[in-house]
Amino acid sequence: MAAVKRIKLGSQGFEVSAQGLGCMGMSGCYGPPKSESDMIALIHHAVDSGITFLDTSDIYGPHTNEILLGKALKGIRDRVQLATKFGAYFEGGKGNIRGDPAYVRTACEGSLKRLDIDCIDLYYQHRIDTQVPIEVTTGELKKLVEEGKIKYIGLSEASASTIRRAHAVHPITAVQLEWSLWSRDVEEDIIPTCRELGIGIVAYSPLGRGFFSLGSKLVENLSNDDFRKEEWIATETG
Repeated sequence: MAAVKRIKLGSQGFEVSAQGLGCMGMSGCYGPPKSESDMIALIHHAVDSGITFLDTSDIYGPHTNEILLGKALKGIRDRVQLATKFGAYFEGGKGNIRGDPAYVRTACEGSLKRLDIDCIDLYYQHRIDTQVPIEVTTGELKKLVEEGKIKYIGLSEASASTIRRAHAVHPITAVQLEWSLWSRDVEEDIIPTCRELGIGIVAYSPLGRGFFSLGSKLVENLSNDDFRKEEWIATETG
């Protein structure tokens, strides 16, 4: 079996497998939640194959994906680099975003409990709260680093200016963004900014959420509760 390359993510010494495992689809979004035992077996197979960078979020499920990861990591926590996220949540059927210090801390404590771990390797702000200065949010994340609850700080879907302002408060290790053949707008400002500042880039959906690998076969087999079906319909009729 071919070994998975290791890379340094960012310039603070964080080393991960070059290929990561996004766990969102295990708990919904891409159709109904999958079998817990099957997903734990899949995670173990990925780790045994050399893929050790695992990505989740408190909104996946919500919460159930972190609980799944917590179960899967029993006995192998020292073999993985775990990333989770905060800041986006549902309330009353409506999506919300928060980045105030009290929420940051509460969200972190909740993730630590669900994952059943003492420290999160990479903690992302999932979406930016435009009502709270990024310096304030990053300042609280910096405190969590100092307290040993998280090791590295990340941002997801942030603008170049937001990245710069956050990085001035505490080094940002990674920025997560959608980057693929059909999503390349980040190449104008965000990618150059990250490279200039020594920030790692984590590209999600590099295969276009499965469309590049399966094409029309994927569309034909999408369930009604798979959000990609709505995206495809919008693309076809837009």
